Amino acid sequence: MKKLLIANRGEIACRVIRSARERGIATVAVYSEADRDALHVKMADEAVAIGPAAVAESYLKAERIIAAAKLTEADAIHPGYGFLSENPSFVEAVEAAGITFVGPPASAIRAMGLKDAAKKLMQEAGVAVVPGYHGEAQDVETLAAEAERIGYPVLIKARAGGGGKGMRRVERAADFAAALEGAQREGASSFGDPHCLIEKYIEKPRHIEIQVFGDRHGNIVHLNERDCSLQRRHQKVIEEAPAPGMPAAMRAAMGEAAVTAAKAIGYVGAGTIEFIVDASEGLREDRFYFMEMNTRLQVEHPVTELITGLDLVALQLSVADGAPLPFTQADVGIHGHAFEARIYAEDAARDFLPATGTLTTLRLPSGEGVRIDTGVVEGDRITPFYDPMIAKLIVWGPDRESALNRLSRALAETRVAGSVTNVAFLARLAAHAGFAAGDVDTGLIGRDQAALTAPVEAGGEALAVAALAQLGHLAPRVADGPFGALTGFRSWGGARQAARFEGPDGRIDVPVTLSGGVFTVETPGGPVTMRVVDAADPDRLRLDAGGRIFPAGIAAEAAAVTVFLGTHAFRFAAYSAAAHAEEGAGGDSVAAPMPGAVRAVRVAAGDRVEKGEALVVLEAMKMEHTMAAPRDGIVAEVMVAEGDQVEEGALLLALQPEE
Repeated sequence: MKKLLIANRGEIACRVIRSARERGIATVAVYSEADRDALHVKMADEAVAIGPAAVAESYLKAERIIAAAKLTEADAIHPGYGFLSENPSFVEAVEAAGITFVGPPASAIRAMGLKDAAKKLMQEAGVAVVPGYHGEAQDVETLAAEAERIGYPVLIKARAGGGGKGMRRVERAADFAAALEGAQREGASSFGDPHCLIEKYIEKPRHIEIQVFGDRHGNIVHLNERDCSLQRRHQKVIEEAPAPGMPAAMRAAMGEAAVTAAKAIGYVGAGTIEFIVDASEGLREDRFYFMEMNTRLQVEHPVTELITGLDLVALQLSVADGAPLPFTQADVGIHGHAFEARIYAEDAARDFLPATGTLTTLRLPSGEGVRIDTGVVEGDRITPFYDPMIAKLIVWGPDRESALNRLSRALAETRVAGSVTNVAFLARLAAHAGFAAGDVDTGLIGRDQAALTAPVEAGGEALAVAALAQLGHLAPRVADGPFGALTGFRSWGGARQAARFEGPDGRIDVPVTLSGGVFTVETPGGPVTMRVVDAADPDRLRLDAGGRIFPAGIAAEAAAVTVFLGTHAFRFAAYSAAAHAEEGAGGDSVAAPMPGAVRAVRVAAGDRVEKGEALVVLEAMKMEHTMAAPRDGIVAEVMVAEGDQVEEGALLLALQPEE
């Protein structure tokens, strides 16, 4: 292998480029119009444009990717994950072009590509599966009857799905038809296949997966397990390896089952066998069931790398080149403990609504036991076209407790401004008593979501820090001499200034008085006295509020100041008279919270609706989001239709004004 094209983008493209470079392999990136200046394009030796921002017109265009490989004389293609990574037709087209595909054969992908067929295959191989319906019938009557037979709660799953898409939990028969319709629509939209299967929902499920690896010589090993139980809306949030509380006998049994599954399809390369585990009576050897196989590298593969000391991407490249695995099962051990937290541009307090924005500040932690995998740099924009991941924060420690402490510390050192993020949510999750004790299951976040995602209001200290920053009192001192070292020094007495910010009801004036090196900041909640102890680094300020010295960080923009206190980021927008244009009556309209495509309109003009009732289904960042009625009322006008593309803030419908 001399030159490798990476048929992907973002952090996984950057990750593959690093390992290829270490092996002396030249790299080629592909990019859409939206990614022209992306990090993976800058890192690669060469880059080729493949189309517009929409994935259907760029990263999913197999013929353009193969043409780019031919143009640059790349002799291998790495698919990363997502996009075309599990498309057997793409594999066949790559190989027909005389190019090496870094991954499993098309036959293995095809065998595991549909969840119903994969489960049947696993049953034949002697691997236990979850009770359910995997038949061909797709009419709502048949599927509803099967759900009754299985017993509620059930899980509806798009058979070609992944990443939580096309998946719905249903608690009662009355909700089944609507949930099936949503799952089928999401399956068709995301994977081109609306076919669904029904499974029994396990009450205390743990999601534990086994990393497998095979070569072209028939050798297949497993690299132990990862626990991916911390999920929201069926998407993984924090992963860890090894699984807490895993008995050695159960690890061996799951590993053996995973290897059996991989051998049944002649697997080659990196793959993951995902199991659902019934943890209602602890971890038992007779309570794990095959769920699906991901025939590619996983997002969470770094935690396996940290506990095994292996570079899985380098192994992929070596195996694709025809080399045998350089170790046997007996050589695979577990060293320490690792966590991976996915840092997203999303608003946890608004049901994890994806966000966009320009990363005006991006400071990610470093140091012993800390690894960052990212595909963005400061100044990049999070767009609505792709997954809103900012970075993967991966930590290692000699044991679970030390690794978890390191994760909490690293999250506290993370600084992101320009977009709302889930950092505070991740920090709360890392501190959750059940998680800290290893008592995890896939319902943990859902049960405690209110506490984990509750918004934190900016207090007086945060506003005081923002006011000092806006007025320039937290800028590093650069002048020499005794006066240059003083903050806001005036020889003729105290100075009085005022910072101005946008508030919910208009302008907020925050008077600031300096006397004797101490600032008095008049906030709506009362005066705050503050002294600057150290302002040499805006990321690591040291401030004294009434004798309590504490750390803080700031990120100043032209029109805003973001204040970092612990893991919370508080953004204060500077006051702008132009921003106060006349707005519509509150509660009488529903607007798009982000750019997206209208997938369904549930109501028509004249319909009476109740508060919380589903009105419009919007698809953005690969997920569906339901816009609900803000109050009881009557629909006055519907401004959109199914299939429309809307921008953030666009009006979707209006209710009659309240009398």
